[in-house]
Amino acid sequence: MNKWISTYQFYDSIFLWALILVPVSILLYVLLKIKKRESLQISSLTLFSGLGNGYLSYINHIKFGVKLVALALLIIGMARPQISMNAHTETELYKEGIDIIISMDASGSMLAQDFSPNRFKASKELAIDFVKDRKNDRVGLVIFEGEAYTQCPLTSDRDIMIELIESSEQGIVEQGTAIGMGLATAINRLRESNAPSKVIILLTDGVNTHGKIHPINAAEMAKDFGIRVYTIGVGTNGQAKTPVAIDPFSGRYIYDYVEVEIDEETLKTIAKETGGQYFRATDNQKLKEVYKEINEMEKAKIKTIEYDVDLPEKADLFILSALGLLLLEFLASKLIFKSIS
Repeated sequence: MNKWISTYQFYDSIFLWALILVPVSILLYVLLKIKKRESLQISSLTLFSGLGNGYLSYINHIKFGVKLVALALLIIGMARPQISMNAHTETELYKEGIDIIISMDASGSMLAQDFSPNRFKASKELAIDFVKDRKNDRVGLVIFEGEAYTQCPLTSDRDIMIELIESSEQGIVEQGTAIGMGLATAINRLRESNAPSKVIILLTDGVNTHGKIHPINAAEMAKDFGIRVYTIGVGTNGQAKTPVAIDPFSGRYIYDYVEVEIDEETLKTIAKETGGQYFRATDNQKLKEVYKEINEMEKAKIKTIEYDVDLPEKADLFILSALGLLLLEFLASKLIFKSIS
């Protein structure tokens, strides 16, 4: 019953108030039957010979019930029942997404253990979460140490992007921190983009020590190409357990507590120059919050289209059913039964 009700809605629902006539008619019918017992005259005594008044009274009740059902169907038909739809508004994505390049530091200091398990792995894991939320954008990845290279060009295939983030490693190229080259390589990937919004997320834990391009010069290039840069300084306040050397026998890193040194002034200048924002992430949770904030700030444009829907009307179904019942009752009465006063 609930499913039937939810299937229909009524254009002229005020007519449904007339359904009160159904219980009122039943009440009056019962009261009249108490005061007066009607009898039926059978048109064909041969066909119904032997039937008592009780059976004829039962037939009369059925005829009354058929008329009552027909009345209810006519009232519902007058209310113009329509097949309901969940909504008359459709929201569709505006087909102009955002192009985003994540430029990530992979220098030796990114193995510091003030993040769990270290800065580099934590940055990769949270970058993957960020990419998963960018369902309608193209995202790419640049890795930089003493040099910079493109790990993944702009792509809308999130599975490929996530796979390449996971497979990225530290120590692939010359050691060092080439922040300017990391930014310039990301710019090069975006400079021919036709997207209405172009964004670079630059993540580092240190100071520019390598590369032919200074970070501020790269920021000016980004500004010229209309690219917004969000900069993230990664590292705790104070000292962090950081690789300081490599054991010549085992080949493993030797760790010691080192003062965290991030060139925040340069990162702030890059962000300000390009219309972005600087963030400081001192642990996993802070970095997660930074990515979340950037995700909220850089949303693809969405437009809402509202339109009226001509809902399928089913009034004819109810009205024809009512007329069919009345015709059936009329033919049965005239051809089989004949009322007697």
